[in-house]
Amino acid sequence: MEDAHKILKRPPLTRRILRAAGQLSCGVFGRGPLKGIYRRLGGIEPIVVHRTILVPRLPVAFDGLRIALVSDLHHGPLVDLPFIERVVEQVNELRPDVVVLPGDFVDKHARYITPCFLALRHLKAKYGVFAVLGNHDHWEGADDTRRAIRDCGFVDLTNDGHWLFCYEQRLRLAGVDDLNMGSQDLPRALGDCRKEEVAIVLSHHPDFAENIKDPRVGLVLSGHTHGGQILLPLVGPPYVPSAFGRKYLHGLVQAPQTQVYISRGVGVVGVPMRLYCQPEIDLLTLRK
Repeated sequence: MEDAHKILKRPPLTRRILRAAGQLSCGVFGRGPLKGIYRRLGGIEPIVVHRTILVPRLPVAFDGLRIALVSDLHHGPLVDLPFIERVVEQVNELRPDVVVLPGDFVDKHARYITPCFLALRHLKAKYGVFAVLGNHDHWEGADDTRRAIRDCGFVDLTNDGHWLFCYEQRLRLAGVDDLNMGSQDLPRALGDCRKEEVAIVLSHHPDFAENIKDPRVGLVLSGHTHGGQILLPLVGPPYVPSAFGRKYLHGLVQAPQTQVYISRGVGVVGVPMRLYCQPEIDLLTLRK
């Protein structure tokens, strides 16, 4: 009889099958003429998704603000450093006003934190780079990740906020800790934001938006769900890490109080592949 501890640690059968399929796909489709087929089915390099979002009470000075959303990098055994470096190059080519990083920087081990941020430190934006933690960052080392964020000169928005100023007008950027692994303090993050003003909130997990009742929050930016990562024809994603099913799968979604934009992210976890779910960098243009 097999050791009970090993059985408990073994991934579910569906996940083991997907993992084996992913490893096979990387070996077979990752080279030669079949590489183009895999690129079309699941994508290898991130695409850039352009989206315009209407934000209530957005100051006139920030009408047209361009935000690059880069989520779920997952540098680790399945996502190598050259991939992260290419993502940084793609983002910089977009010349965004703001870059936001809503968590899950690494996967599997804390040793990936330092090299990941050595690559990310080259990100450039007019108003700066802002980040919060995801569940994987807590698993691999929340303190080390927050230290790396600060060492890069980025703004750590984990349960905190920051004002952007332009022509004597201001826009609040705020963030909260991961919904599952951390504690969230939205009032602290919103700070002295007045009721006639608006805040853009970073939350790794989009489910957090279901709990928001504060009307000052005009938009939540999230990742976490990977868009499903594996989308089966006629079936869709076998698994979505959300308590609300496919509601927060991808794109612009209406929560009870506010709107949420969920990125498919750029990395992978669990299985080394995507299927009909391309990795993406989102360039969001805010409009009044």
